[in-house]
Amino acid sequence: MMTDPIGDMLTRIRNAGRVGHPAVRCSASKLKAAVAGVLVVEGFVAGSHTEEADGKPTLVIDLRYRDSGEFMIDGIRRVSRPGCRVYKGSGEIPRVRSGMGMMVVSTSKGVMCDRDARAANLGGEVLCEVW
Repeated sequence: MMTDPIGDMLTRIRNAGRVGHPAVRCSASKLKAAVAGVLVVEGFVAGSHTEEADGKPTLVIDLRYRDSGEFMIDGIRRVSRPGCRVYKGSGEIPRVRSGMGMMVVSTSKGVMCDRDARAANLGGEVLCEVW
């Protein structure tokens, strides 16, 4: 039984990027699709879409690499876990790597990056950080 589906998705992305896979597949959910959408908008992954596999929805995330062949994501870390949720107000959301990275925040207006949450004066659960 999987207790942290977001953590599983992030680990799959990290592992697939390290070995050079073009895409990664995981079970689909609305929250996972929203997190993948934020990664696409911020330019860390090339794209994402949902497809059916054996009658169940599967999220396919197309990975992005630099011209040198390095994976675009240098690091990805789960912040809020099922055993220890982390909530921050809009003024408390920290900057990742002096603004070179980003945090994915689940707010009352949806899942968004830390810059958008600060601009909209929204806080929420800090899901992960990416740099």
